[in-house]
Formats: sequence, C-alpha cells, structure tokens
Amino acid sequence: MLENLCLLVGHRLEREVMRTVPIIAAKTSLFGFLALFHSVLHMATMSAAQKHTCSSSAILSTGPLGFPYTTPDPFLFCVFHRDMYPAGNEKNMHAPRKGNGADFDWSKPYRMYHGIDIAGFPQHPHRGFETITATLEGIIDHTDSLGNAGRYGHGDVQWMTAGKGVVHGENFPLVETEKPNFTKFFQIWLNLPAKNKMADASFKMHWNENIPRVKQEGVTVHVWAGEVEGKTALQPTPFSWAQDDANDVAIFAFELMPSKEFYVPAAKGGSHTNRALYFIEGDEMLCNGKSFTKPVHLTMDGGQPFEIKNNGPSGSKPMLCLLLQGRPIAEPVAKYGPFVMNTQQEIQQAFSDYRATQFGGWPWKDDAMVFPRTKGRFALLNGAETYPPV
Repeated sequence: MLENLCLLVGHRLEREVMRTVPIIAAKTSLFGFLALFHSVLHMATMSAAQKHTCSSSAILSTGPLGFPYTTPDPFLFCVFHRDMYPAGNEKNMHAPRKGNGADFDWSKPYRMYHGIDIAGFPQHPHRGFETITATLEGIIDHTDSLGNAGRYGHGDVQWMTAGKGVVHGENFPLVETEKPNFTKFFQIWLNLPAKNKMADASFKMHWNENIPRVKQEGVTVHVWAGEVEGKTALQPTPFSWAQDDANDVAIFAFELMPSKEFYVPAAKGGSHTNRALYFIEGDEMLCNGKSFTKPVHLTMDGGQPFEIKNNGPSGSKPMLCLLLQGRPIAEPVAKYGPFVMNTQQEIQQAFSDYRATQFGGWPWKDDAMVFPRTKGRFALLNGAETYPPV
C-alpha cells in the first residue's frame, strides 16, 4: 500500500515520505501512525500540486506560426529550417537540383533558399543586430568579411553580432555520401540597443559538447540563453542584449517524448518580460491545460509559470517547442532587408556605407563558400582556428 501511494505522487515525494515514516512509526501506535501518514501524504501532495499549478490565463493570445515567426521585443525574427537533403555525391557537395536564387517552397522535401548549386545563403550584409543560429541536426559552413569562418552543426550554436556591419554566408554542403544530409536548426535575430548598434562585429561558437541541457526521462531542454532548472547558458557575444542578466533573455528548445511534461517558472522580470512559446512539431501539446493539435505561436504572460506536455499517443513523434523571452529594448525599430536601426535615416546610411566599403569586402574565392568534405567542425576567429572538445 505504501509503495502504491508513493508512486502516485512521484519519486520526489516518495523520498520524503520514506524519510518521515520511520520517525512517525517509532513514536505512535499503528492507528496513530496510519492517521499521521495519511496527513503527511495529503500535505505533501497538496504542496506538490500547488508548486505546479499553472493557469490558462498565462496564455495571452494565440496565432499561427507563419514564416518567419512573429517575435516579441527584443527579438526581431525567427525561422525554423527543416530540410531533408539527400546524400551527397562523390564529386562535390552540390544538391541534386539547382536553385533559382529564391527557393522557399515548403511543399518540397528541401529548399535551396538563395543558393544555386549549394543550398543556403551566399554572402549578404547585416548591420544593427545579432544572429543566433542554433542547430539540432546538419552542417552549416560560415564565412564572413572579417576573414572569420567555421563549420558547425549537430547541436552547436553560433552567436554573431553584426554591429556596425559584416558580410557573411551560411551554406549547407552535402558532406555525407552514405546517408541523407538532414538539417534542423533555428535562426533567431536578437536586436541591439542604439548604444551598441555600431559595435564591432564579432562571433562566438558554442560547441554542442559544452551547451547546458536539462536532461530528464523523455525530456531534453537546450539552454541557449538564460537559466532553468539550475542550468545556465554559455556567455553570448560581448555587446549582446543577453549579456546583462537584468534583461532576462532566455532561449530554450524543448524536446519531449509522449506523456512527458516540463515546468517553467515565471520570468525573473515578471510581466515586464516578454515571452513567446512556439509549438513546432508533435501531435498534441498541452500548455497549462489547453490543448493544441496544430503548430501555434503563444504569447505568454512572463509573470506566470507554464507547463507543457506532449499529449500525443504512445509511440508518436517527439514534441518540439521553442521559448523566446526577454525584457524589451523599447526603442524605435527601423528595418529594411538585412539592416535594423532606429531611424530611416540610419537605414539609408547603412546602404550608403555598404556601397562604399562592402563592410570590409569579401576575402573568399566563392560567394557560397564551403570547406572540403573531410574537414570537421571548426571555428576560425581572428586568425586562430579552434575545435570542439575531444
């Protein structure tokens, strides 16, 4: 009976009850022990329930995911790339079909995006914000106008501050010849405050092996920014809005197997912190008791906790969700294409500067630069090449 009751309230409660029972049993009769045991069990159960009580009022609004996702200040943009690229050929790392320079057809197994022979985004400029490219599967080759470069993927994350201006390329070579080259990653644009928009460009590589993750049975939470369950993200680039803990920036990706759930407490900044939750993959998500069976974007109240659950049937695919959170920068936003500033005059100046300087020029032999098939993951920054930990 004791074992069954403990199983009902979970392993944590079981440990507490088992710690308490010997003390009670030593001091009471059997009937007194049973009465006290039920009292302890009731109070512990109530405490556990109260700890995880989440209200549907935490969901302020809902909407379709769209492309790109709708994002709250301080974020500007978010897309999820899921492409089923086939195995590459022995001759080169090109895709089997050529792109047209603007291939975003989501009805196909994969897209070429702005690439022609190699899928991806050949050289293009940015100013005034930073990009966070967070991978789950696949390989990305990075090159930029500062001479920096890298090959990363399979769980790595790249933070890049465009600042006063940088030109970069992100391309997806088909490095595998014996199996498909699936890619699965997010690109997130995080704004910079006016005082940092003209900071020096920089990037930082966070290797998969070093990224903090919450690991529970059937649950993985990738902690790319912020802190949850005692796991604190790695440091972002120096001028990032996420650099200051007071800005309450959090970026979490949740992967939950069927029947599993995860609890996220209220933001440290309470309702002053913006929060958006994205249900991306899975059969059914429960969020604070509300059911969602199609991909959805939820605007959340940062002042309230929430709990998500993969409510899909046994054997169904894992659920994938993303959380974007942060205190708003609350400054005017002027944007056009690859530039994000505070005024239209600053946007015009960005175009003028780019035409005049090319933000340092392009030091690579190809616009869609990729590295040899046999080269592993690496980061080239300021002339020094580094690698993931062994």
